[in-house]
Formats: sequence, C-alpha cells, structure tokens
Amino acid sequence: MTTRKVLVVAEHDHVSIRMATRNTVTAALACGDEVHVLVAGDNASEAAQAAARVHGVSKVLHADALSLAEGLAENLAAQVLALAPHYGYILFPATSSGKNVAPCVAALLDVAQISDVVRVVSSDTFERPIYAGNAIATVQSSDPVKVITVRPTAFDAASAEGGTACIEPLDAVADSGLSAFVERFVATNDRPELAGARIVVSGGRALGSSEKFLDVLTPLADKLGAALGASRAAVDAGYAPNDWQVGQTGKIVAPQLYIACGISGAIQHQAGMKDSRVIVAINKDPDAPIFEIADYGLEADLFDAVPQLVAAL
Repeated sequence: MTTRKVLVVAEHDHVSIRMATRNTVTAALACGDEVHVLVAGDNASEAAQAAARVHGVSKVLHADALSLAEGLAENLAAQVLALAPHYGYILFPATSSGKNVAPCVAALLDVAQISDVVRVVSSDTFERPIYAGNAIATVQSSDPVKVITVRPTAFDAASAEGGTACIEPLDAVADSGLSAFVERFVATNDRPELAGARIVVSGGRALGSSEKFLDVLTPLADKLGAALGASRAAVDAGYAPNDWQVGQTGKIVAPQLYIACGISGAIQHQAGMKDSRVIVAINKDPDAPIFEIADYGLEADLFDAVPQLVAAL
C-alpha cells in the first residue's frame, strides 16, 4: 500500500510555531499516513525544533534563507513547489498568510484549491462552509496533489510536545525577484491573540464611539482575561481597529466563551463566531438575530448590564 504523504506549510515567528499550524497538523493526520512540516524562514532553527516536537509530525523540512524571511508568497510558493512532487496533499492554515500563498501553489500545479476545509471525510473528500457558513459543501477531488486551506477553529490543535520528528535541511530556492518586503506596522497589546483566545468580548455599533467601546468593554475583558473583538459595523464606524473584526471578512474565532455586546448578529458576523462553545448576547433589541444562536441572551441596555456584570465578577 502506498504511503499517503502530507506536507503542512508552517506559520511561525522564526522561534515558535503558531497554533493554527498545529490545528492544520490535526487535519493532515486525517488526510494521510505521514505528516511532514515545512518551516521556511531566516534563522528559524528554533521554529524548526518546535515543529519537530509537535505530536504527529514525522519529519520537518527546514529551508533557511533571507529571501524566505518575510513569507513572501512568490518565494514561499516556489519553495513549496519544489517539494510538491513528493506529496499527495499540501495543507495551509486558512489564515491571511495561508490564503496568500496557497492559491499561488495551486495555480502553479494546475489544480483546484480546496478552501476553508472543516472536515476530512475521506482521502479525497472534504467538507467546507459556503453561503457565509449557512450550508456545508462536500467536495471530492481527483487532483493528483490536493492543495487545501484548513479552517483552524474546526480542528483541535495537535499537542506542542511529544513529537520526535527528524529535521532535514533543504536548499532554499532562489529569490524570485517578483516582490520585496518594505516594512511592517504591528499593533501590540497585552491581550490574547483574537484568533486563538479562549474568551472573546466583542462590541457592535451600539456602543456609539471608540471611547465608549473601550470604556465599557475593557473592564470586562480585563476581568475575564479576554481578547477584544468587534463587528464589521463597529470597525467601519471607526470604533475599533480592523484587526479586531470578527466575521466572514474578518477573523474566524471559536473560543470557549464569546460575549457579544450590542451586536445585532448579521449573517456576516455569525459566520465568524457561531462555532464558539458558549455564546452570550447582550442586546436591548429582542428581535436581534444574535439571540437565535446565543446560548444565553440578556435583553438589556449594554451600558447598564456590562458594568453590573463586571461588578459581579
């Protein structure tokens, strides 16, 4: 019987492996028999070692070069393409980075990309959400190499420890010269990363201003050790930064607890958070769609209810 090899393209910070990669490893284990992880970067040996410790990984392929430092799609795709003949599956986390590189790889291999997979049914059949998550499509592929992006929230993360994979150095591909990194602006805070947070407190347009957004929601988030999120309406109104947006065009989250304050619950927003373990909605509109998916709903003015909740915690 032929071994089905799977290549997972890791996301990392050159020191550690991001959790989305460990979620993708779990999906990879459902696809094939042998999971390899590609760590491409510059001076990323610590990240390669971290990948080797991930449970379920049998080999880490480490490509190290300055041209791979920033994960530019053209260079990373070329590195993946050099490895593609050895694999039946190439998996990426369905994050901003994965969605940037995977289409390049699929196009160069002349295969159809299978996007946002939430379940591996069999070796050639997968499930993915469509219509903003209101339906699940079953996709069967006969492509010789299946290029897949994996929705991280749909799979448990593989353990960060317990693996004993070998690390194999690779010759890095030459710089394509098609793109260049200019600069990066990074917003930093002391809160958990939104996409991987166990608790998320989100606000909507009902908060009225960026000042009220922070004044009302920050104390609750501080009490719970939560990440802050926002609806698209709140972001478009300037109440919250873009990287806080939860929804179909924002970040997909599935925390243990999601608290929606003043969010009506449009389909676009629900697509980004309805897989949360417990959903709590606070809204003074009894007909708000968010109540249809909430586990606990409180019909109240958030400006009264949230401070009372903070005081009770």
